[in-house]
Amino acid sequence: MKKIINNRVFDTDTAQLIKCADHDNITSNEGSCKQSLYRKRTGDYFLCVSGARADSFHNLRLTDAKHDRERHIYLLTFEQARAWCEAEMTAEEWLENFEPAEDDSLAALNLTLSAAAVSKFKLSAQQQQISQKELMEKLIGTL
Repeated sequence: MKKIINNRVFDTDTAQLIKCADHDNITSNEGSCKQSLYRKRTGDYFLCVSGARADSFHNLRLTDAKHDRERHIYLLTFEQARAWCEAEMTAEEWLENFEPAEDDSLAALNLTLSAAAVSKFKLSAQQQQISQKELMEKLIGTL
């Protein structure tokens, strides 16, 4: 399912499915609903609801959230996504999705930056006589 909300594309086919949960409808007797949390490549979260519709999911009031009622796509803030997952995931699943890794294993990060920023980054690594990887880790360490 693909929907554009606020000039941004939300597509269940390209976003990463984080977790699905099936529930009896919280606010009515209309049957069950399926809630699926997705994360876009950009880090944005959205909840796709199918079946009977509810505006409240585990104490998350989403009536004011930006959404498409027809297709039941709700945009979530990072904090709302964390809260939803806290109610729906095991502790291990939650930690995997919301806590930084504590090991030194390698993971890829794909970024698109302006040509000026890339040039400045490369030059800075050369001037400091370190690899671009080392510079990135050094910069992230300051966060």
